[in-house]
Amino acid sequence: MIRLLSPWWLLALIPVAGVIGIYVWRQLHRRAFAVRFTNVDLLSSLVPKGIGARRHVSAAAFLLSLVILAFGLTRPSVDTKEPLERATIMLAIDVSLSMQATDVAPTRIDAAKSAAEDFVRQLPASFNVGLVSFAKTASVLVSPTKERNAVMQAIQGLTLQESTATGEAVFTSLDAIRTVPADGANGPPPARIVLLSDGFRTAGRSLEDASAAASAANVPVSTIAFGTDEGVVRIGNTPQRVPVDRPSLQKVAEVTKGYFYEAASKDELKRVYSDMGSSIGYRTKPQEITQWYLGFGFLMALCAGALSLLWGSRLP
Repeated sequence: MIRLLSPWWLLALIPVAGVIGIYVWRQLHRRAFAVRFTNVDLLSSLVPKGIGARRHVSAAAFLLSLVILAFGLTRPSVDTKEPLERATIMLAIDVSLSMQATDVAPTRIDAAKSAAEDFVRQLPASFNVGLVSFAKTASVLVSPTKERNAVMQAIQGLTLQESTATGEAVFTSLDAIRTVPADGANGPPPARIVLLSDGFRTAGRSLEDASAAASAANVPVSTIAFGTDEGVVRIGNTPQRVPVDRPSLQKVAEVTKGYFYEAASKDELKRVYSDMGSSIGYRTKPQEITQWYLGFGFLMALCAGALSLLWGSRLP
């Protein structure tokens, strides 16, 4: 089925219709004038012999070329199906104040940003990736997308806030995964959550509930712990210890069948998505065929000129 992406260009048919009307009007009046012409010998000398009705062929070809070119301006297109990979990975990054501790150089949050950026760079280009940040609440900063630049910019723009809602980060990531369109495929997309945090939930739903929800959705949660037991941050003028909560992060990974890391290399992180599998949907995408209209219109105009020169020694 042909669709017009710029249908307002159909207005170009108005002047074409005007030209066709003028041509028909001229032909009717030409016949009336010929009937009134008394000098038949002179009339026959004015009209080249042997042309007859053929003079209308070149004119019709020329007018048809104008119609085709007018339709070409509307950007005609046909619908095509484009395969679309649905596999999705959500990054959930802790932006609580404890992440400013310097026990991981240069700071926990900077180390987490760097690890997240490296992870995004090495992901297969066909995968969707999204970003969730969490402190007192969790927010989707970038919905699942194949546009890596948007995710990178969002990671670089992360800022610290109070509290740590680790469980909410998992729930919010699951909600974001559910937004991936089916596009004709069956079931939810293959998905993983990668949680970068120093642990110790202080707000929101529990990690136990979040782990149960992720397991029920068959979405493994891999966790990366940033920090040491000697971590300290200054809240106001008061130094406060912020040891990393390894047991909680490790339990989330175990319950959901993900992986737990402390200082993961790039090669180790590939395990997160190496067994994800694939789910191919299809997106309907218009493919312009304007060039065919322009080419056919040009051909018709060329034929009109050639026939006119052949039969009448003049252009239409």
